[in-house]
Parts: sequence; C-alpha cells; structure tokens
Amino acid sequence: MFPRFLLLLTLFAVTAAHADWLQFRGPNGSAVSTETKIPADTLKVAWSADLPGRGLAAPIIVGDKVFVTCGSGPDQATLHVICFSAKDGHRLWERVMRATGRTMTQGKTGVAAATPCSDGKHVFALYSSNDLFCFDLDGNLVWLRGLTFDYSNASNSLGMAQSPVVVGDTLIVQSENDSESFAAGIDIATGINRWKIDRPKAANWSSALLWSGHGAEAVALQSSKGISGVDARTGKELWNYADGASTIPSSALGSDAIYASSNGITALLPEAGAVSQLWRNEKLRPGTASPIALGGNLYVVNNAGVLLKADTKTGTEDAKFKLRLKGPFSGSPVGIGSKLYIVSERGIFQAVDTSTAEGKVQEIDLAAPGTKELVMCTPAIANGAVYVRSDGKLWKVD
Repeated sequence: MFPRFLLLLTLFAVTAAHADWLQFRGPNGSAVSTETKIPADTLKVAWSADLPGRGLAAPIIVGDKVFVTCGSGPDQATLHVICFSAKDGHRLWERVMRATGRTMTQGKTGVAAATPCSDGKHVFALYSSNDLFCFDLDGNLVWLRGLTFDYSNASNSLGMAQSPVVVGDTLIVQSENDSESFAAGIDIATGINRWKIDRPKAANWSSALLWSGHGAEAVALQSSKGISGVDARTGKELWNYADGASTIPSSALGSDAIYASSNGITALLPEAGAVSQLWRNEKLRPGTASPIALGGNLYVVNNAGVLLKADTKTGTEDAKFKLRLKGPFSGSPVGIGSKLYIVSERGIFQAVDTSTAEGKVQEIDLAAPGTKELVMCTPAIANGAVYVRSDGKLWKVD
C-alpha cells in the first residue's frame, strides 16, 4: 500500500502543476480535478464560441489551448478537430477530415461522441466511424488510422462512444460492439498496434479508467461481463472482476478503490491476480451519468435526476442527502474541492456544493433566450474554469 500511496502523491503533484484536463473525466478518468485553483462561487460565462458540427465529445485542455471534435454534414461524415484559445475563445486552428468508416448513429448521438485525449504534446481524436487521428498541438498531422480498414466489422448501429486514454507511450482504443469487438494499445509515435485483444461481443459505451499498481500501469476496461485490468504496455490481463457491469455509465475511481457500476455500485480493490470486493450497495443505481468519488463520498445521479451520496468506505447512503437536479442528463458530473458540476441536456449548468448537509445548488442557463441547446457532454475543469460544449457552442464558465 505504501508504494501505491507514493505513486498517487506523485500523480497528484504532476497533475496539479500542469492543471490540464487531458481526457474524458480528467485525471485517470476519475472526474476529479487535482489543481488547487478552485472556480469562483459566482458563476458566469467568460466566453462562448460557435462550433461547426455536432458532438457529445467533451473538451480537453492542454496548457492555454482547448480542443473539441465535431461531425458535420447530412451524415456527419465531415470530421473536425478544433483548437481554441482558453483565454478568450478565439479559434487558433481547425482541421477537417473525411470519415472512412460507418457514420450511422442513433439520432440523439453523433459521430463525434468519443472525447479526444492528449499526452501533453499530441491530440488523439477518435470518432464513431473508427477513424483515429494524431495531431501535434499546432495542428500538424502526425499519423492517422482508418480502423475500419483493419477491422471491417467493428461497428455499432447506434454509434460508438468509448473514449481513448493515453498511458505513457501507449494509446488505448476500444471498439466494443456486437461483432468484431476489440481493444488495442497503439504506439503514440507511429500509430501502429503494440497489442490487440478480443473483447466481449456486446455494444458498450463505457470508457476506461487508469489504475496503477503492482509494477504496471493498468487500464480498467469495463463491459457487460465485468471489469478487466490490462497492462497498458503489453495488453496482458492483470486481474478480472467477472460479476457484470454497466455498458453506459463508466465506473468511478477513488484513491484506493474502483467503484464499479455493477449491481448498483460495487467497491473493488484490484490486487495482483485478483480483485477484492469491499462492499456492494444495490440501491445506488446510476442512470446515464457516471458516478464520482469526491472527498470521501460517492455521488450517484439516478434515472430520476436525484443526486445520492454514500460513504466510500462502507457504501452506506446518506439518508439526508437526496438532491433533485434539473435534468435530464447524458453527461456525467465532474468535481473539484467540494464542488460538483453537471449540465443538463437543455443546457442548465449546475454547481453543487457538497459541503452542506443537504447540498446547495447554483445554476445558470447556457442557452441564449429563445434558443435551444442539446448538451450531452461531460464538463472539463482547468485553470479555475469549467468548459462545456453543445451541438453548436463551446462555453467557458468561471
């Protein structure tokens, strides 16, 4: 346990210093910012920028740059990667590509559903069409992959949305579906597979978490079968939890446990070759939004839009904390300090102060009067601000 504690302290120091948000749900997929600059209590929109196409993909932030992906055109076959200035929202560069794979999706979702990720030097953009691009931070193309050419049956009629993650020099990509379902570790320098493994043949929209320990950097891959810990460098399975898991909300990551979206919530401690179950609470059932561990508590938004709170050590629910939020929600909450941020599909930005006994909510409506916005993304936190996108706008809230 002691070496793992040192590792977590190192990760905290590095992340806090850089204050970047490099992937879906930020540091290690935990959805919790480790930076020390907390957004102000008074919410206001610092700036907004127009987007040329639809997308569920969350923004990511590297230094003073914000990156967003979109899909445009009648079939969303035109793919965009756009870089904005975090300071004032002006567009620094845009790259436009053409999809090589299937762009068919369910009407509410879209081709730009997977959140891009970064190693701090590059941006990796994956689309539901299985097109994968690597750009440097100035917009120069480093490499591209049309994964449909390599794996022709890897598709999902509803659209795919699993977000990639970077671990060291390896990019982890999931394409999990009813037919040719796989996960791959890709060399970030060349775009060539380091490894590829078969995955359960079932549609899956959950994304990976990063779990370190036992001398290996592992990614926790979730599916309907359960959660597998895979060595990010080799693809070797390190541990396996086989009691099923959700295929929509991802699991939550704590400092010493994974809070799996499985049979309600099940707290897991992965160990070398095994997984210990710490507790299970079947009443904690997340809806579409993924749960989040923050400040010694676990928060779950259920299908009714009610925010629930439970102790991370025992799974015991706080009977007083049942906070009804303004939904519906497709994105997940993110946190910093004692604050949670979540945005409804209708564009209502809600900041929840969890330090009060029953929770206190501040809100602002991101949609301009007389307009409608479809917000399905998970927010991103960086440098004391929160970033949110819709099908047509990108906002900075501070």
